[in-house]
Formats: sequence, C-alpha cells, structure tokens
Amino acid sequence: MDFNGFVRTENLSKVYSSGRIQVVALDRVNLSVAKGCFLGVTGTSGSGKSTLMNLLGGLDTPSTGEIHVQGKRISEFTSDELALYRRYQVGMIFQAFNIIPSYTALQNVALPLLFSDVTKLQRLRRAEEMLAKVGLHSRKDHRPGELSGGEQQRVAIARALIHRPNIILADEPTGNLDSQTSREIVEILSDLNRNQDLTVIMISHEEHLLAEFADEMIRLQDGHVVEQSRGD
Repeated sequence: MDFNGFVRTENLSKVYSSGRIQVVALDRVNLSVAKGCFLGVTGTSGSGKSTLMNLLGGLDTPSTGEIHVQGKRISEFTSDELALYRRYQVGMIFQAFNIIPSYTALQNVALPLLFSDVTKLQRLRRAEEMLAKVGLHSRKDHRPGELSGGEQQRVAIARALIHRPNIILADEPTGNLDSQTSREIVEILSDLNRNQDLTVIMISHEEHLLAEFADEMIRLQDGHVVEQSRGD
C-alpha cells in the first residue's frame, strides 16, 4: 500500500449497533488515493459505499482505523475541526440535488459562503465563476423548477466547488438522471479532475462510465475491497 497517498485509510471499519444487533458496514478497508486521481467506487447496495463516502467526508466517524487526508489524521479531528474540514477541504455531491427551490442557481451556489468572511459581491462573483465551470452561467438567474435534472445537478456541483476544495466526493451523482445526462455529469467531474487537479472519488452503479473516466476503480462487497483495477 502507498503510505504517501493524498487520501489514505488504514484498517478503516464502521460498525452500527441497534440494541444487541451489530451491522458491520466497513471492515478493515485500506485505500490510498493519489493527489489528482479520479477513483471510482462500485458495489451492490449495502456493500459499504456510502458509509465509506460519509467517513471520508467527515459526516461520520470510524469505529476503528484511521483516515489521513493531506497528511492529517481526520479520524481524530474534533467536531469543530471536522466542520472546517467539510467546509474548506472537501466538496460533496449527492444523488439528491439538495438545492433550495426558491433560490436562483446563483443564490444556491453562493449560499455556502454566507457565513464566511466574504462580501456579498465576492460571493456572487465566485458563484458565477463556479457556474461557468459547469457550463451553466447563462442559467444563473433560473430557479430549480426552471432547470432540468442535469442542470440542477450542475448547480450542486458548482456549489460543491464554491470553497475551492481539493477533493470532490460524489455519492451516486447520476442516480436520478438519464443515460445521456449521466454521461455529461461524469464528463464535468472528469474535466475538473484533469484541468483543476481535483481529486475525485465517485460512487456509481454505472460501472461503464467509471471504467471510461476513472483512473482507478475499486469494488466493495460486504464492507471489504474485493477488487481493484485501472480505468480504461
């Protein structure tokens, strides 16, 4: 295993307990992801994919094992340190777009900067910049109801980029989209990976897309990494 990975896990495990019942979601997972890599993660439902993503994103804490990001052991961060990590180092994209219906695309993208030391003008300028990166600048004043599903996911991607993170974590970002739009979304993530040197970790059931665009792929099964391969 490469112990100099930009994102690295060591014997990472997560166990959920409900009374006497214990469910092992992840079991001693070891990963090493190089800076600027596009890693695809596949596996059946219940294999541990979303648990892995939540742990890497600081949304959950491990039962045992360690997570290192840029040389820092985030598995030992305090809640305040995790909040800063989620705000500035990782951008997260989900299957549900999670954008506010009454806000325009521009307002949705600018929203995470609201509690930062950034003026309103700076917030809007940066939001416009991010929308341009995902090819949606011309739709900046439209509300979600006026946008297609693919356009709404682009808004979500732009919002994930607003703090200029080093890592993008995408959990089934094409799950609610048709095949053509799914491809467009993965192409956007691939372009960001190549042109912005963003490290991208993406979960998807669409293995053919991951095989085409990802540098590396892993398959999870019952909380274990059972297969690792290079993309096409």
